[in-house]
Amino acid sequence: MYMPSIFGERLFDDFFEDFDRPFKAMKLSTPQTGLMRTDIREKEGSFELDIDLPGCKKEDIKAELKDGYLTVTAVTKKEEENDENGKYLRRERYFGSCSRSFYVGDALTQEDISAKFEDGILKISVPKKENKPELEQPKYIAIG
Repeated sequence: MYMPSIFGERLFDDFFEDFDRPFKAMKLSTPQTGLMRTDIREKEGSFELDIDLPGCKKEDIKAELKDGYLTVTAVTKKEEENDENGKYLRRERYFGSCSRSFYVGDALTQEDISAKFEDGILKISVPKKENKPELEQPKYIAIG
């Protein structure tokens, strides 16, 4: 018996995530069009992300680091319905916005992360940094 196609191809991936590794909390807020498919490689000192963004321009892509989450957002703009070449009878290309978030840890700053966009692929390098636990200072109560 086949699963309905509304579930996509990765229905149970969130249930079987390895929660002890970085990039554990991935959130996908795109329609099931194959946008923003991501490969994540672990290297000696970093994680390398390759995100497919076909049809997007460099100026329409934004990457933000906030509260330990790296969020990548891309916007593709709709062209005019009627132009000198005629009107569209059917449109199958995607127009709109999509975003994806990855938990990278609180120890990183935006200067640590580098990104490059070429040939429809956004390449992001995230260095490995360990969160250093803060030493708790003893808090004494004055006894009077």
